[in-house]
This record gives sequence, structure tokens and C-alpha cells, in this order.
Amino acid sequence: MTENEVMKTIMHRRAIRRFEEMQIAEDELGQILQAGMYAPSAGGRQGVIFAVCQDAKVNERLGKIKRANSNPHMATATSYVSKEQPSIADDPKIVNAFYDAPTVITMFALRNFLFSVDDCAVAAENMMIMADSLGIGSCYIGQGWTAFADPYGQEILKKWEIPDGYYAVMQLLLGYPRKEDKHPTAKPRKEKRILRF
Repeated sequence: MTENEVMKTIMHRRAIRRFEEMQIAEDELGQILQAGMYAPSAGGRQGVIFAVCQDAKVNERLGKIKRANSNPHMATATSYVSKEQPSIADDPKIVNAFYDAPTVITMFALRNFLFSVDDCAVAAENMMIMADSLGIGSCYIGQGWTAFADPYGQEILKKWEIPDGYYAVMQLLLGYPRKEDKHPTAKPRKEKRILRF
């Protein structure tokens, strides 16, 4: 099968959790956000709010709050997230659930809308594919609300003027992958996942 450029990018993209300190370029961020804005949304409602934070101190503090409120089942020798790019489930010494990413986009959506999570997920996927095409690493982090589960987090929500009725669905981490790291390898695709009738 001949691969087009979009398929090559989809197959190349991996979760990146180790980043250079350098901030991503503004024009690249704009392209990534545009990809998110053009993602499908239930009923065409376009209800996702993209809160972009590039303040290292705020991101570090929210990442530590999120880590403190996360209780992942810790990895074992045979069950782990990634040996190449360890997650908070793989390494208990990681204290920042945002992995010191220079850009953190929190996606907010209506709490009482049936498809809020779905709308955020497809927007995140669009943005991750665009990021990879630009040489930018990304990582999807679920349960976004845990980053705001203390008084500091609540202050940030007020400062960001997040409307009532919206909640943090997830975070998308963005940054240039560390130069000394090899690009993570793809796990073999499992067979018998496509059923045709």
C-alpha cells in the first residue's frame, strides 16, 4: 500500500515525555491550534476551549498538583507504559505529571454535555498529528481536572476566566523532543482487530 504524507505522520507520531527547555515557535503553535479548531465536534458545536499556558512556573505547579492527585497502578517488568519515554506510572520519581513540557494546552468542555470528552479527544489527535508533522513532540494526558484540585488550581481557573459549567477534560503537552533521545519505536500492531463482514 502506498503511504501518503498524512499516513506517514500518523505512523511516526509517538507520545513524547522528555522535552528540550526551548519554547516552541509561535507560528508552529498557531498551526497546531488551528488543527484543533478544525477537529470534528458533536453537532458542530465547537464547544472545546483551548487554554494555552507557556508559563513554566504555573505549568510546573499544576503538573505537581496533578501528580499528587494521580494514583496510577505502577508498572511492572512486563506491564509498563514506556521504557523509552517513562510515564508517572513507570517512574515514581517523576513529580511533574506535565513532564516539564514548555507548552501545556488544557482542553475545557461543558460538564453536562454528552460528547465533551469525545470532542476534546478528536481535537487532541488533530493537534498531535500536526505537532509531529512540525517536528514537535506531544503527549495526551487524561483526567485534566486533577491539575486544578486544590486552591491554587482553583485560582488559576478564575485567572483564566474559565466559564461556569466547564471542566478540564485533558491536557496536551507540547515541546521539541530532547535531541539526545531516540524517537520511540512503534509497538507491533496487534492482529485480528479488524472484523469485516
